[in-house]
Amino acid sequence: MVDHGDEDCIRCQRSFAEMCSEMVIRDFMTKDLVTISENDSIDQILETFDKYHFHTYPVVNEDNVLVGTIDRDIILKILLVHRAPRIEHTHLNAVVFQGDTAKAIMLSHPVSISPDEHLCDAVDMMLKHKIDRFCIVDDGKLVGIICKPDIIKEVYKLRGSD
Repeated sequence: MVDHGDEDCIRCQRSFAEMCSEMVIRDFMTKDLVTISENDSIDQILETFDKYHFHTYPVVNEDNVLVGTIDRDIILKILLVHRAPRIEHTHLNAVVFQGDTAKAIMLSHPVSISPDEHLCDAVDMMLKHKIDRFCIVDDGKLVGIICKPDIIKEVYKLRGSD
């Protein structure tokens, strides 16, 4: 490891922060998405989880508008409803556990950001609110997704360019 003087480290951090503040999400978001249709059946959703191995999938309507997300926790709860903690035995969860389409079981109101957000702003929001990924929405339409590994990879590349 190279030992920079304190002044050099501060200069490196400033230049990194400046680069980070100039980069926008659109430049490195994942655009080739695997989505779930709001009308997909539970079997279709399970097939998607089996075929791809992501933690969360965006749910879209026929116009590609983001309407929700489905994650592994929801799938586990549906598959193993009898094992759900007693505190989760609510009327709302009973309805979700009986759902037969993505629309019925999804988490509505997913966290989303604009593709024009700066990298540093997205990181700040992720850390502050303990968010692992953002759906990227432009004019209501799902255009991408970004998760912590994507950001870590981008930050690592930035640091290497100093």
